[in-house]
This record gives sequence, structure tokens and C-alpha cells, in this order.
Amino acid sequence: MEASKPGSAAAPAAEEYEPLHARAGGGLAAAEQDGPHTTGLGGSAVAGHASDQIENMVPVKDRIIKVTFNADVHASLQWNFRPQQTEIYVVPGETALAFYKAKNPTDKPVIGISTYNVVPFEAGQYFNKIQCFCFEEQRLNPQEEVDMPVFFYIDPEFAEDPRMVNVDLITLSYTFFEAKEGQKLPVPGYN
Repeated sequence: MEASKPGSAAAPAAEEYEPLHARAGGGLAAAEQDGPHTTGLGGSAVAGHASDQIENMVPVKDRIIKVTFNADVHASLQWNFRPQQTEIYVVPGETALAFYKAKNPTDKPVIGISTYNVVPFEAGQYFNKIQCFCFEEQRLNPQEEVDMPVFFYIDPEFAEDPRMVNVDLITLSYTFFEAKEGQKLPVPGYN
């Protein structure tokens, strides 16, 4: 079977599904484990399980989910920021690794900090980030470009929640802001 490639239009059939950890670049060894992140905005990803529980998760192979990636930059920050893949296909109980790219095109060092959310909001409780760059200051020197990993999984309990029965698309969205001493991250209003 040919693995689903980023940007591909069709999801693999459940019986043809090949776990991401079996593909190049996937699996727990693909990123440093520093524990699941617990903060976010809107559809917040939540704390997951201990690493031994993550390794013992059983993928729900008949529940394929398309995860899309979005990137925004606040007007105060003159960075270029984008996902390196537009979409990937995962199943609950499987770890996945995605990358974003950030570049400082200016002639001075700039420090940025990001927030994220998950849509649909109800799916956020099942979206677990093991490693990401959110809520940590990122300093980029003039013309510097970096890859920023996001290592995550969707909790297998997603497949058991009747509210998720029609959810087959989840979007992970990051927004970068300029980090300035004494300033707090802006919190978007939901009017």
C-alpha cells in the first residue's frame, strides 16, 4: 500500500491503513518526549497519558481522521509562518508528527510566541500534544528560518464518543505574536 502523502485528496481505506508510526518520520522516537501540553484557546488540546500508556495505545484503524494545519501571524510580528504539510491522516490511538516553518525576514532579531486551538472545539479534549512550540518564546535572528515540530495523538476514546461520530476533520491552528517584555498574549474574543 502507498502511504497517504501530505496534500493528498483521498483518505486510505480502513483495511489499507498503514499506521503513521510504521511510516518514515512517525512514532514516539521521532520527537523528544516532554509530556503532553495542557493549555490552549478555544478547542484546547488536553493532557494525555504517561509515555508508557501512549506506547500501549491501540490504534482504532477503522476511524480515519483528516487533520489539517493552519498558520497565522499577528500584524505586530513580521515573520513568515506556515505548516509544512496541509493535511495528514491519522487514527485515534496513533502518534503523529507534523512540522511548521517560521522565518524572520527582517534585519533584527525578533522573539515570537504562539497560541493554538483545535476545531471543532469539542474534539479538542481528545487532541493531545506531546511536544510543540506553543507558549514558549522563539527567538529568530535576522533571516533565520526554523522547523517547528508538533508531536500529537488523538485519544482512542474519540472513537467511542457519540458526539464525535460525524467528525472526520480536525484543524490544528497556530497564531504567532511578537513577544515583548511585560506584555501578555492577546486572548481572542468569542462574541
